[in-house]
Amino acid sequence: MVSPRAYEHPDTDDIAIPRVLFALSEPLRLNMVRMLAERGEVDSIDLGPELPRSTLTHHTSLLRESGLVLVRAEGRKCMIQLRTGDLEQRFPGLLHTVLAGYESDEADA
Repeated sequence: MVSPRAYEHPDTDDIAIPRVLFALSEPLRLNMVRMLAERGEVDSIDLGPELPRSTLTHHTSLLRESGLVLVRAEGRKCMIQLRTGDLEQRFPGLLHTVLAGYESDEADA
């Protein structure tokens, strides 16, 4: 039996570019990915402390289901980290390119 606190993640070979790009198309999720790239693994609440819990859960679940992040329970915390190695194996340079474009957009604003 799977623990209710266990999270399902797609296998590396099952990460699909349309799902990844859809997940990254939302500015809030893109910002979460940027924060994870900078900080490494964090408690998911740190990705949006001002957000309602249901909104944060929705966005982190979408990131997990797309294959962008790994989520694991640690006591009462929900730890989240980028799947950098898996994404680089599946789509070399994609994450770097997207984040570089994000930083460029912020500099222009």
